[in-house]
Amino acid sequence: LTHKDTVVETVIEPAKTEEKEKEDGTKETVEVEPSREKYKILKRPVALNDTDPLWNKHPNECTDEQYKDFYRKVFRDYKEPLFWIHLNMDYPFNLKGILYFPKINMEYDSLEGTIKLYNNQVFIADNIKEVIPEFLMLLKGVIDCPDLPLNVSRSALQNDGFVKKISDYITKKVADKLSGMCKTDRENYEKYWDDIAPFIKFGYIKDEKFAEKMGDYILYKNLEGKYLTLNDCLEENKEKHENTIFYVTNEKEQSQYINMFKANGQDAIIMSHSIDNPFISQEEQKHENLKFLRIDADVNGTLREEVKEEDKEALKKQEETLTETFKKALGDDKLQVKVEKLKDAEISSMITLSEETRRMQDMMKMYNMGMDASMFGGSGQVLVLNANNKLVQYVLEHTDGENTPKICEQLYDLAQLSHGSLTPERMTKFIARSNEIMGMMLN
Repeated sequence: LTHKDTVVETVIEPAKTEEKEKEDGTKETVEVEPSREKYKILKRPVALNDTDPLWNKHPNECTDEQYKDFYRKVFRDYKEPLFWIHLNMDYPFNLKGILYFPKINMEYDSLEGTIKLYNNQVFIADNIKEVIPEFLMLLKGVIDCPDLPLNVSRSALQNDGFVKKISDYITKKVADKLSGMCKTDRENYEKYWDDIAPFIKFGYIKDEKFAEKMGDYILYKNLEGKYLTLNDCLEENKEKHENTIFYVTNEKEQSQYINMFKANGQDAIIMSHSIDNPFISQEEQKHENLKFLRIDADVNGTLREEVKEEDKEALKKQEETLTETFKKALGDDKLQVKVEKLKDAEISSMITLSEETRRMQDMMKMYNMGMDASMFGGSGQVLVLNANNKLVQYVLEHTDGENTPKICEQLYDLAQLSHGSLTPERMTKFIARSNEIMGMMLN
């Protein structure tokens, strides 16, 4: 009890006694602990603001454990941050702070962060976009700037040249930290890349100055798990497809195409995050002639046999015959069919979707536009049939055969499965048909 405590109630705790045996065999009660007073007091006041917060200290005075403790305490996030940037500036304006790159679970976590703005250790607000660059709001952190003109409106802040300088400084410090890490600590930079890529790509899209500084330090992970720069990717594939970079959005769904690429000694990069669609469009705008194509956008020229001039007419007739046969078997007049001579005769059928159509569909999904792809001229999907495959050759030779419709449906469903999609109704039919075909083999 101290002189600062307020007593609410006093409780007398009785003395504790114990029965002991004397030498003559009789027993007596002895006091072993005297009675005492206990006090119920009001909870002592606790200072909400740390009088010497971590961001006020020089980075050399702070340990990794202090940075992590501060992160856990302020943001209630018990996953350790990947790394952090300590801002410490006295001229031409006073600004201190710590920005953390959090570790996120791509499948469940949102990319929304929290940047707390202080003025002389007095909390002002979270995420003031006039002061903090928009893309950095994906991070978690604290910024303390005593020089901020906080007695003006948000619109005035937005147009204030001084505030713009603060925003530019923060952007520069983040870019310097990231580019410096890539140059001097590439191993860790690559280790963090999958987690920090969404932040960097969002900044690349939203902030021109950040994009200028970070363009050479954006990494692309290839099918072997190796990290490459844009120049590395272009140089590596210069011989086979100059200025074109193939990419994968789902390694499981696009496994057939990946296997074809690997068998042909070709490479692709993995672009599986929702930010990648707008990011690659931005990259194409910044680099003339550069083109990103998803691995299933079309049959790459290096994967098919070169057709002699005298054989082109025959291949065209095969395409017409197969188109008519498959449309009839599937009951789909809008079905697009293309016949190719693929180097791998084991591949019977596959689905391609043009890059432009797929990007349009992805954009509609992103903005919940709810429009049907048929509004843009059908689904955009093309059924590619391999003229070198025995099943496709069987259909060509038996267009009116008893089992031909069954084989056509099976080839179409196999192509859709390898493309990662079958409607529940088609999946049910596919399973039943597969059982039927196996039964025919037994008979």
